[in-house]
Amino acid sequence: MDTPGFGIPPRLARTMSMAEQHEYLRARYSRRRVVAGAGGLAGGLLLAGCDGGGDGDGGGGPGRTDDPSADGVTPAPTGAPAAFGRHLAFGADPRTQLRVGWQLPLPVRRPYVRFGTRRDGLGERVDAEIRPLKTPALHGLPAVEQHYVHAALDGLEPGTAYVYGLGHDEFDPAASPGAAAHLAEFRTAPARPERFVFTAFGDQGLGRAARAVTRRLAALPGGPPAFHLHAGDICYAEDSGLGLPTGRYDARVWDRFLRQIDPVASRIPWMPAMGNHDMEAWYSPDGYGCQRARWTLPDNGFDRRGTPGAYSFVYGNVAVVALDANDVSYEIPANLGYSDGAQARWLNRRLGELRREPGVDFVVVFFHHCAYSTSTHASDGGVRDHFTPLFDTHRVDLVINGHNHVYERTDALRAGALTRPLPVGGAVDTERHGAVYVTAGGGGRKLYDFGAPDSYEGRRRDRDVVDTFRWTRSGGRAPEGVEWSRVRYTGHSFLAVESRPGPAPVLRAAAYADDGTRIDHFELSR
Repeated sequence: MDTPGFGIPPRLARTMSMAEQHEYLRARYSRRRVVAGAGGLAGGLLLAGCDGGGDGDGGGGPGRTDDPSADGVTPAPTGAPAAFGRHLAFGADPRTQLRVGWQLPLPVRRPYVRFGTRRDGLGERVDAEIRPLKTPALHGLPAVEQHYVHAALDGLEPGTAYVYGLGHDEFDPAASPGAAAHLAEFRTAPARPERFVFTAFGDQGLGRAARAVTRRLAALPGGPPAFHLHAGDICYAEDSGLGLPTGRYDARVWDRFLRQIDPVASRIPWMPAMGNHDMEAWYSPDGYGCQRARWTLPDNGFDRRGTPGAYSFVYGNVAVVALDANDVSYEIPANLGYSDGAQARWLNRRLGELRREPGVDFVVVFFHHCAYSTSTHASDGGVRDHFTPLFDTHRVDLVINGHNHVYERTDALRAGALTRPLPVGGAVDTERHGAVYVTAGGGGRKLYDFGAPDSYEGRRRDRDVVDTFRWTRSGGRAPEGVEWSRVRYTGHSFLAVESRPGPAPVLRAAAYADDGTRIDHFELSR
């Protein structure tokens, strides 16, 4: 249910783009007025400023961000603000670049990362950048001041395990008492293709299920994944999911979320795409101003400012491309067309480059809104119109989405048509038959359902045709009966993909429930 936000009637808000919402709010509520009156405002857009300056904190005083109710890390020695919410990401070249992000509960002087190849040899030091965010008191919640910190580690050695620690003027991870408890490890991508595994899910949020799935993916039988893809709707601090200034926003949810993933994301690069719940209009015309504060991701996408949901990297023999489906979504059009076609042009160019790149066997694309799904949100016609023709042209192998809070997998598809059935345990040549599409939206949030029975490993309930719909440009629902819905599972889950390079390279994919039960497996070759 929508509630009025900043005086924008819900009906009006639904007709406004993200840029129009941003302009409306900035014009109506100057920074000074927001800070002075935030405590009395009803409704719902987040009120954080992405710039580092401060006009006060809404009269309520900044709230500490070290929320004890969420998963945390060992506190630093008394008197030294403790880092929390560590999250790694690759740079554009995972062989030599890593980005380290974290939070601090209080401001510090000169934060940095120390790292080396031995726990007793953290000889390298890289200075970090602080990106402060301030949110005044809203809806009876306290004002919050958040301190996001980021450091870029470049010139690393490929295929090397590193140890790192986070420090500042009051705490040196290489020398302070008890510092060993604050160290973590990561590994760069190998110089040449080797076997590796990556994992994926979307729609995570907070809670028991989200924690269970996250811990399960880090405990795969063959060892932890090389990296994790998050297909959007990251933490649900913005609860409407409509890109509207009409929902409730609690900035502290981000603190709890980053604490929750810290035990895993502090050692496994966490690569997100942006979902509809990740647009926040106050910050910038595209709604991603504060996502740029929270994440440092490869800046090689269509927007050199570093639009957080569009980038690419190559790990071993697999190229990975992240896209921002909010740019093309017909279902939730708040950011529809914001790139003015630049993202699609970049995608066309980048997929061509990756297909010509020596050593790249497979191309994996991930984003939020579904191209092909039969669950609650069904399929987005905008994704089909703007993205999937390019996937066919450049012979993309695997597409991973979220948005629908289920696990669903298609057969091999080309031009939207089934070209070859892919049963559980089956194999398909994607060069000949087309891409396989996986909806991996069971990362932790409340589950959706299907209009057809679940059908998965150990419980096959095949249907020749499943009735569903796709979203149209006008915002309507066009019914369709589809043959491609091969696997359906209503439960929290994640996807694990193993790459095996060589003369006959393959991707071996498997989906697991949060209790570790395998619910699907299939093989892709070229």
